[in-house]
Amino acid sequence: MRITIAMFIFMLFPILACAEEGSCPELLSSTQTTLVEHKQVLLCDVYRNKVLLIVNTASKCAFTPQYEALERLYDRYKEQGLVVLGFPSNDFGEQEPGSEAQIHSFCRMTFDVQFPMFSKTIVRGSSASPLYKALAEASGTYPQWNFHKYLINRKGKLIDSYKSAVEPENRMLVAAIEAALHEQSE
Repeated sequence: MRITIAMFIFMLFPILACAEEGSCPELLSSTQTTLVEHKQVLLCDVYRNKVLLIVNTASKCAFTPQYEALERLYDRYKEQGLVVLGFPSNDFGEQEPGSEAQIHSFCRMTFDVQFPMFSKTIVRGSSASPLYKALAEASGTYPQWNFHKYLINRKGKLIDSYKSAVEPENRMLVAAIEAALHEQSE
């Protein structure tokens, strides 16, 4: 009897381990549409075990020059597992009025943005996208303006959120990114 139970547990363990490994963290369980290709992307499929910096962006904002620093951050740390994800939003002062093609062109031509960008997204209130609702629930706050940042660890858990005025290369934010990059995912 003991041998049968032990064998059952031994056989069940790999199945449970795979189920846990295959589970999608709540913050990454939403499907997003890419800006250019209009492909549907399940975030946990594409960005599993990555450190994510999720940013709501706008082209006509005083914080728009942060695109340049976000791109430098992405370029500096992408080989270690950082991915910056940009979500254009027209929620604040109608500062992202353009079409998706115009947004893409602006980001590439002005700041040579190479990090992944997604379609225009509602980031606050009852109409917010499921991703931003989950981020608000985890952090206790919706973005208050453009270029609000959420840092997510390799396990898909929120580390912290950063207001718009926190520059992408702020020492505190970079230290948090570096610490997250050195953590191993389970």
